[in-house]
Amino acid sequence: MTYIAKPALHHPSLEKNRVGYTRRDYEGKISTLCAGCGHDSISAAIIQACWELDIQPHRVAKLSGIGCSSKTPDYFLGASHGFNTVHGRMPSVLTGANLANRDLLYLGVSGDGDSASIGLGQFAHAMRRGVRMAYIVENNGVYGLTKGQFSATADSGSKSKKGVVNTDSPVDLVALALQLGATYVGRGFSGNKAQLVPLIKGALSHGGAAFIDVISPCMAFNNHPGSTKSYDYVREHNESVSRIDFITPREEITASIAPGEVVDVRQHDGTLLRLRSLQPDYDPTDRNSAMAYMQSHHARGEILTGLLYVDPLATDLHTALNTTARPLNALDATELCPGTGALAKINASLR
Repeated sequence: MTYIAKPALHHPSLEKNRVGYTRRDYEGKISTLCAGCGHDSISAAIIQACWELDIQPHRVAKLSGIGCSSKTPDYFLGASHGFNTVHGRMPSVLTGANLANRDLLYLGVSGDGDSASIGLGQFAHAMRRGVRMAYIVENNGVYGLTKGQFSATADSGSKSKKGVVNTDSPVDLVALALQLGATYVGRGFSGNKAQLVPLIKGALSHGGAAFIDVISPCMAFNNHPGSTKSYDYVREHNESVSRIDFITPREEITASIAPGEVVDVRQHDGTLLRLRSLQPDYDPTDRNSAMAYMQSHHARGEILTGLLYVDPLATDLHTALNTTARPLNALDATELCPGTGALAKINASLR
């Protein structure tokens, strides 16, 4: 396969973030996906989120499995660490990398086949163990690399491009993430960048297992009438639980907003943030209510998007295992292998 390299030169007037990078510095190779693929929009949202968060690209480790979605890390953060694992095994490889070096930001990119079929068990254990990561599933409901068969997330009753009706019940990864203990759960739509960028920024900054399911229409096999993962269907059936933004931690800015009211809030950089208070009865910190709310709207044929659940006091796998604050790859042999005396004490404590 021939790749077309992007020009290395940047226009001198391109805006730089606080760490001196332009948005172009967060890009990767030119995409080889189909024109109009929702996955490319997700890549653009990741690029925008990392640029706005002032993340140094080399501090990110991006991992993926197999599928159209798992090709996309090649199209963003070209200067970051990257590893393309075998089919469905991204979560366990990411867990090992995270345990070895906790100082990196971990971004796992997967698809509905990679995570909801062959990798379902891997997905489940990463969520329940609280591995600190931003886990993004680019969900199009079909196997795009093998000519559009239904994936495990395809809705019952949806039609394929050839008119075949899906009779299987779908795997809802958002519901599973909530049930398994993920502490940041959201759903986005690749056609709504204004909502998706702050969702990704929140996931990258979260202190535990963060999961975002992104409906990402497949132009080749699943963007037709009868599909519940098409651009038109999602736009017509989208119910947003919140209109959100993400602000990096600084001195607190407060605002009092009544339900239905619009308020302009001055930010640290001098810009104005316009806030509208929506869904006054929705509490994103209540896990059980989030699950019930999502299921009730699903029964009406609606797709909930936005930040569905967040635990502001989340912890991660390192806290549960009480690991050292220093990354394991920074320890020397004497620290990693303290000798038979230390081992005897550990064994005695387990008797």
